[in-house]
Amino acid sequence: MTRPAVIVTGAAAGIGRAAALLFAERGYGVVAVDVAVPVCPDGSDGLVPLVGDVSEEPVNEAAVALAVREFGRLDVVVLNAGIGGTPPLDAPGAIERFDRMVAVNLRGPVLGIRAAAPALRARGGGAIVLTASVSGLAGDPGVWAYNATKAAVVNLVRGTAIDHARQGIRINAVAPGLTDTPRTAVHRDDPDLEAELTRRIPMGRWARPHEQAEAIWFLASPAASYITGVTLPVDGGLTASTGLLPPPLT
Repeated sequence: MTRPAVIVTGAAAGIGRAAALLFAERGYGVVAVDVAVPVCPDGSDGLVPLVGDVSEEPVNEAAVALAVREFGRLDVVVLNAGIGGTPPLDAPGAIERFDRMVAVNLRGPVLGIRAAAPALRARGGGAIVLTASVSGLAGDPGVWAYNATKAAVVNLVRGTAIDHARQGIRINAVAPGLTDTPRTAVHRDDPDLEAELTRRIPMGRWARPHEQAEAIWFLASPAASYITGVTLPVDGGLTASTGLLPPPLT
């Protein structure tokens, strides 16, 4: 008997790792894709690593083929891989970095959807969940390239959801707010910056990776069977505020 199968990109750390482990714990076979070797806990026979760069079309095709070969099917795709690190626009190398961010943050999901759609369509449908960001819903100082690529992801979800709706393929995204991951550790290393960022969150804390994974799980699950084309902020209320005034402390 085959088990349901999911592909998770960016699965070596942070939200991607949390999502891969959550799906594995709940009975899915998982193809865990990353440029680094994804962590596979002892006994996780249903979690299969694939090392590769999601901006390359053969890697996305290989992930789909691996899921079908190992588990006999593909039900869900979590396109989570992404990078940050925006330099000032007039800095040396800024455009090269922007090109790389476009490749990973936008081209990667486009290739992921393109590769997975036939396998999902063959089973009568499925779910694709992308990781956008609250930085794709509004602007931030100093991260223009990240803002641009994540905003593109939000509209990619809308457009592809419409195109694939009659095929039974639902396409949605989560938009994480501040989340405690290795990528955000640099912000938490500065106590003053961490305090200022935390102050802006109405719930008064950063998200944990498993909380983002649970939102991904929901969007991929039958509980979200009539939801497509949506980007769900998972941000502790951050985008509910204009940011002009601090939220109440009680």
